[in-house]
Amino acid sequence: MKIICIGRNYSDHAKEMNASLPTSPLFFFKPDTAILKTRDFYYPEFTNDLHYEIELVVKISKVGKHITVENAPNYYNEIGLGIDFTARDIQQECKEKGLPWEKAKAFDNSAVLSATFLNKKNIDLNNINFGLALNGETVQSGNSCDMIFSIDYIISYISQFVTLKTGDLIYTGTPKGVGPVKIGDKLVGHLENKVCIELKIK
Repeated sequence: MKIICIGRNYSDHAKEMNASLPTSPLFFFKPDTAILKTRDFYYPEFTNDLHYEIELVVKISKVGKHITVENAPNYYNEIGLGIDFTARDIQQECKEKGLPWEKAKAFDNSAVLSATFLNKKNIDLNNINFGLALNGETVQSGNSCDMIFSIDYIISYISQFVTLKTGDLIYTGTPKGVGPVKIGDKLVGHLENKVCIELKIK
């Protein structure tokens, strides 16, 4: 199982990061060790600026390569919710030096994943509401209609370079409102008004 993350897939988020809008999907990987397996997240000692990024997550249901956009719906059945934790200070340092920044994104437990996934048959894929609250206050609110690249296009595009396998997870990008967390904070993520993530920062 691999975790594929899409960057800058919401224009408002790209703007808040002072980044240009992509002309094709930007993607990077997290290892399977990045999946958080508990409801507690321990603040890593190597960063002083840890940021949350709430995202819709697509679970791949069968093996595929060179998938067309039209056939992409046949390769997934479920949509979940995730948090892509980012060590922003390390990321910035790597960017300034022109270095890869996997260590800012791919560290252990950096990929929070909801236990609950919704069947795509029961939702409008072009109108999925999701969001994140920090200590009871909404900090991110997104909708799939605002994606620069749709789920089907993302799947098709990635599959031109990388074979997708059953169980692979695609984190589809975050809307605006990303920000830092500190020890003691509580994060609650919702997907279509259903609480899917509850997380305490320790």
